[in-house]
Amino acid sequence: MYLKKLSKNISFNSKIVKAKIIEVKGSSPNSLDDIILISTDTIFGTIGGGNLEYLVIDEARKLIVNNNIANKVMNIPLGPGIGQCCGGYVQVKLSLHNNSKDALKDEYIVNNVKPNLYIFGSGHIGQALISKLENINFNTFIIDSREDYLKMTNIKDINYLLSKKPWEIVSKLEDNSYFIVLTHSHDYDLKILNEILKKNNTFVGLIGSLTKKKRFYKRLIDNGHNKSIVEKIECPIGIDIGNSKDPNEIAFSIITRIISIKNSLKHLSNNKIKEVI
Repeated sequence: MYLKKLSKNISFNSKIVKAKIIEVKGSSPNSLDDIILISTDTIFGTIGGGNLEYLVIDEARKLIVNNNIANKVMNIPLGPGIGQCCGGYVQVKLSLHNNSKDALKDEYIVNNVKPNLYIFGSGHIGQALISKLENINFNTFIIDSREDYLKMTNIKDINYLLSKKPWEIVSKLEDNSYFIVLTHSHDYDLKILNEILKKNNTFVGLIGSLTKKKRFYKRLIDNGHNKSIVEKIECPIGIDIGNSKDPNEIAFSIITRIISIKNSLKHLSNNKIKEVI
């Protein structure tokens, strides 16, 4: 069995079944309109996994083999009967098609374009962050004025940017991005934040204490930034992990926080683009 990501670039030219969630009630591992494509030996996408998906795949392959029923609706309670305890209910529509293009011709596929994450500062926490972000769904940049610190790692898919005055490149960075500021200099931090607040952004986080937060908020407001905008800067950054000073634990708390924000966005932004197949 081959598992592949569902995308608009699929090209499969044999009989294939589209299974689509058309109704969801209660707790469920999937969402309305989730789609999986199923052939005799390949699966594109997922509708949540578990026994629910197994049952749908099995039924879909029966349609392909029999080749005499074009459509079928499955009503599946997500309870002990199928070895799941979600407690909800889903309705899945199965339709047989000649190829993937035919199956997806009327569908919208949400292509996840990685949001940009700009990390200012390649010190111990910056290094810990990028070591854990390689396989996380962000297009990550790490920016520092110190070349030797940037050369400490060479991680695939991480973009390294050297700038002697990092605040001067902020205006060139993409709007609606995530910004994390944790340089070696409070003066640098303040100058970088001053430029970030001139942009549209999704998230801004600053490393530091509550005292640093109070002082920076005041100085940024004194610099002419709107109070409500300044107060959106998260400082200290990351979920609460007590008084830990461990760079790796702090990095995990920051990553958990930005993933939570990314996944809680309920509207389509620049980070998600719907494309018609």
